[in-house]
This record gives sequence, structure tokens and C-alpha cells, in this order.
Amino acid sequence: MDIAVIGLAVTAIGAAIVAIVALVLARRGGGENSAQLTDATNRLSQAQSELMGRLGQMAESQATAQKLIGEQLQAQERAVTKMVDERLADVTRRVGENLQKTSDKSTETMAQLQERLAVIDAAQKNITELSAGVVSLQDILSNKQARGAIGQTQMEDLVRNMLPSSAFEFQATLSNGKRADCVIRLPNPPGLIAVDSKYPHEAFMRLNAAQDDRERTSAEQAFRSDVIKHIRDIADKYIIPGETADTAIMFVPAESVFAELHDRFPMVVEEGFRRRVFIVSPTTLMATLNTIRAILKDARMREQAHVIQTEISKMMEDVARLDKRVGQLSTHFDQTQRDIKDVLVSTGKIVKRGVAIENIQLEPAADEGAISRIAEDGDAPSLERLL
Repeated sequence: MDIAVIGLAVTAIGAAIVAIVALVLARRGGGENSAQLTDATNRLSQAQSELMGRLGQMAESQATAQKLIGEQLQAQERAVTKMVDERLADVTRRVGENLQKTSDKSTETMAQLQERLAVIDAAQKNITELSAGVVSLQDILSNKQARGAIGQTQMEDLVRNMLPSSAFEFQATLSNGKRADCVIRLPNPPGLIAVDSKYPHEAFMRLNAAQDDRERTSAEQAFRSDVIKHIRDIADKYIIPGETADTAIMFVPAESVFAELHDRFPMVVEEGFRRRVFIVSPTTLMATLNTIRAILKDARMREQAHVIQTEISKMMEDVARLDKRVGQLSTHFDQTQRDIKDVLVSTGKIVKRGVAIENIQLEPAADEGAISRIAEDGDAPSLERLL
């Protein structure tokens, strides 16, 4: 609402109030104030008219203002609606993109999860098969004969891979009737070396499964006794004076047992040294076989030394014979050179005689002796000399 219109309305209302007050005063004053009353009435009517006009203007102004306000509100509403729609579309787009990314990521994650689950299933299957294999291995190791076969096979594979076939024999029977797992043939000394495979599995498992000091002490005693018994059996069976070397090899097919012996049972290893029985594992047996292979190679070289010397002597005879023949060939070459020189001298004389004959063929006959001398001298004869 306009401030000026409101001011005019207030002024008109004030004038009306003044007219009413004057009218009241006129009624109290009597007839002498009738003119004033009439004037007041007129002013009141005029004020009322002005008031009605002002109120109409105020109503028009208010309608106009309400219209303007309505248009502004509609414009603002449209702007707000447009902005809200844009913001809502942007939010919807972002939400859609995020949902799509989340869906793609979830799909990728599910694919990776499925792959990992497939790998886990395969691993679980392998573990199951391995568990069955471990159980089977335990069954095999619990059988003494099967355990011995494992050690025997492992030892045979190492020997075959490291030595020539002529240097060893499996399940060889000695003169005392005992059969060794393997016999390695070396030149004397040392001669034959017996290799026997032993696997103290039960005692070793008891040692590892011991829960207290009493069980551990008992298991250690059993393990020690078992290994010493193997050492003594090998020394008694496979070391034969005059037939085999004074040493033998005890093959332990488990590195853990070999390490346990050298770590916690040095007295057992020393007992093997005293009885000339050397304990080896797969790794140390490979090193031992490598040394044996070098010894065999050296022995073969020594055996072939006389053959090499004989061949060298024959080769020296051939060289001497070749030198003699080269000397003879050189003599032939010298004689040939002399013969060629004589031939060249003769041909030179012939050429000189031909030249001399050609120069005198139109002249009178001359003394043949003179022609011969001219040919000997190598000078073409002139007419004056011939005359």
C-alpha cells in the first residue's frame, strides 16, 4: 500500500472527526450556530466523499499491488520450479550415474568373487586330495616294508643319476650271503662300498609327538637305540675285509631325521664314525656320489695312461717316417731343379743357334766352326766376321 494514500486517508478521517466535534458543539450551543452546523455538515460530507474516494484509490492501489505481487510470486514460483526441476534432473542424473557405477562395480565384484570362489573350490579339492594323499603316505610310512621301498627307490634314483651303470649294482649279494641295497665299485683301494637305506620312522615320530620330559626322554632313548642298531648291522653285514672297503654308507631318506641326528644326537654320529659307517641324507649322498664320480674318472684316466703313451710312441714313429719321406722328396725336387736348369741351358743354346742361322741364311756359306762359335758366344754374326 502507498504511503501517500494512507496519509490522505488519515487526514480525511481527522477532518471528519473535527466536523463531528463541531456538529456536537453546535447542537449544544442552540440556533445561533445552525450556520456553523450546516457548514460542518458540508465539510463532513465533503470529507466523507474524499474518504470514499481515497478508499477507492486505496482499493485500486491494493488490487494493483496484489496483482504485481501475484505476478512476482508467479515469476518467482516459475523460477523456483525451473531451478528445482534442473536441480532434481541433475540429482537424478547423478544418482543414476552413481547407481550405474555401483551396479558395474557390484557386477565386477561378483565376477571376481565367483572367480575366487572357483579358485577356493579348486584349492579345497586339492586340499582334499592332498589330505587323502597324506593319509595314504602315513599308511605307507607306517608299513616298514613300504617305507624301506621308498628309501630304496630314492637312493637308486640318486645313484643312477650320478654314476655310470658300470660303477654300481643294486641288491648285490656279498660273500657272506648278505644282500646290500647298493654296491659302488671303486678301484682298489678302497674297493667295493656298500650303501644301505634305513629309515627310523617310528622312533622319530614318537620323538616329535612327545608331550612331556618323561615321554621325550623315552623317545630319545628309543630313537638313539634304533639308529645305533642300524649302524651296527651295517658294519657287521657290509664291511668285509679283503672284499669291501673298510667303510659303508647308511642312507637316511629324510633330511629332517639327518638334521635331528646331527643336532641332538652327536653321540650316535660318533658311533657311526667309530664303526666306519657314514650317515648321509639325500643332499649329502649327492655330494658323496659326485666325489665318487670324480674318483672313477681319475681312475679311468690312469688306466688309459699306458694306451696314451703307446699311441704317442706310434705317432712319433709316423712323424719320423714322414720326415724321412719329406727329405727324400726334397732330394727329388733338387734333382728336378738341376735337370730343369740343364734343359734350360740346352734350349738356350738351341735358340741362339736358330738366331744365328736366321741371320746368315742369305749370305755365302761360312765355316761351320765359326757358326758354332758364334752360337756359343750368343752374338748374331755379321757379314764382316764371316768373311
